Amino acid sequence: MNFTAIDFETANANRSSACSLGLVQVRDGIITAEHVWLIDPRQRFDGMNIAIHGITPSMVQGQPTFEELWSTVEPLLQDEIVVAHNAAFDMSVLRYCLDASGNRYPDFQYLCTYLLGKKMLDELPSHKLNVISQHFGISLKHHDALDDARAAAMILLKLMEQDQKFEPLLLADNQGYTAGKMFAGGYTPFKSPPKKAPRKRQPAKAPALPPSSPSVKPYF
Repeated sequence: MNFTAIDFETANANRSSACSLGLVQVRDGIITAEHVWLIDPRQRFDGMNIAIHGITPSMVQGQPTFEELWSTVEPLLQDEIVVAHNAAFDMSVLRYCLDASGNRYPDFQYLCTYLLGKKMLDELPSHKLNVISQHFGISLKHHDALDDARAAAMILLKLMEQDQKFEPLLLADNQGYTAGKMFAGGYTPFKSPPKKAPRKRQPAKAPALPPSSPSVKPYF
């Protein structure tokens, strides 16, 4: 049960505006390390984003840019199984930041606890991080990058326990999902395989009359 959970917060709607990153390492089912960084996005902060996560421009002054931080973060992601809640968002933030800084993508596989939770906890009214955390009794300061990453890690552990599949990739496969991948030059999403379209039934053909049979006239 080894994996790494991450969570990004952004300064504005631009996915390259990461202003905080939380990262939690799990080894043998136990959280063994936690990291959190403030990041100077060198971009404006939207009031709506500040209201969500509480990070202000003054808080990131003097903090590293993503490009400066990447040499520290890359070894923590390379060849890992990476987990995020709503991974589509966090993976896009990572890609946009890498593209903007001119860095190559690392190689890893990733899972989404939002989609897994939606599949496995269909009785819940919502599958947001705070709702699933409350369901499992996980303490959460929502939109704090480290707390969100920690909650995603603990949710995955709970889902593996529920399904009795104690490896992240086995859990994803058992639930009908294919792990997403990031690699040099591209990525693939975490997704379920497409459903096969039902085969159309061909209309039955009337049996052909033997060549020697006389034509059959209709009754009137």
